[in-house]
Amino acid sequence: MKLRRAITATVGGLGAAALGNKLLAWKAGKLSPPLEGEQRTYRWRGFDIAYTEAGDPDDPDLLLLHGVHAAASNKEFDQIFRQLSKTHHVIAPDLPGFGRSDRPPLTYSASLYTAFVTDFAEDLTDDAACVASSLAGSYAALAQQQSEVFSRLVLVCPTADTGTRRLWLRSVMRSPLVGQTLFNLLTSKRSLHWFDNRDAYSDEAGYTERDVDFQWETSHQPGARYAPASFVSGYLDPDVDLGAELARVDVPVTIVWGRDATVTPLEEGEKLAEAADTKLVVFDEARLLPHAEHPGPFLEVLLDELTERPEREREAEP
Repeated sequence: MKLRRAITATVGGLGAAALGNKLLAWKAGKLSPPLEGEQRTYRWRGFDIAYTEAGDPDDPDLLLLHGVHAAASNKEFDQIFRQLSKTHHVIAPDLPGFGRSDRPPLTYSASLYTAFVTDFAEDLTDDAACVASSLAGSYAALAQQQSEVFSRLVLVCPTADTGTRRLWLRSVMRSPLVGQTLFNLLTSKRSLHWFDNRDAYSDEAGYTERDVDFQWETSHQPGARYAPASFVSGYLDPDVDLGAELARVDVPVTIVWGRDATVTPLEEGEKLAEAADTKLVVFDEARLLPHAEHPGPFLEVLLDELTERPEREREAEP
């Protein structure tokens, strides 16, 4: 009798979890574009990659690459996108497995994202400057090493190491029922608020309830857990020394950091800038997203960097 009750309770619990997962996916609905501009699609290795494009195509190209986390998307740049489009031809994709791009059940890897950044930049930009945050900063640096696709790099809290690789965690997160249930808990609005307060922003005033709503919606799209499963288990980390890689990059590099960053503390930014022998710009009262917390000052710094000529060009003047 006890065994029968236990089995019945287990089956009932699994059924409730499955129903709950389906209801959450239904409630999320189709994701709307978070950036104003032309909404386009780039076909890449079987993926339909969504990207937003704005500005005069005759202006200098600027590629914006969002960071990687459970609720990642190109909305990360919504505070600066429109202003940048006044002076640049701006292109902001959703990385494969995120946002409005396809999210097939692949085992996502750092090599896949590096290849994507390389191909996307080669096919859709011309001598572009690139702003990239978090792990995307390492992908951009590696793409530049492989194909020299960028004229300048501005990297926001870049990293190539988020922790130890854990195959078991990736496997659990990818599992149909348990994985989806765990991911839904990880991306509940309460959890998203907690991560935003702890890691992303230095002040709760830096984001709005609409931002959290969008994070929730994008993390409840079909297939949303597969890329984050590789992220949280360490499999999106490229196996490189980022400081050494940046030192070998042959274009100007600027590193931007939030003074209050906790996931990647400022000390890491200082070490990285020293190893790469490059400029470090630090924003007070900011964590991982100084471009979202302080868009005005960030734009001033960014536009200064984008209009500054490389030293080699200045030395070549008569």
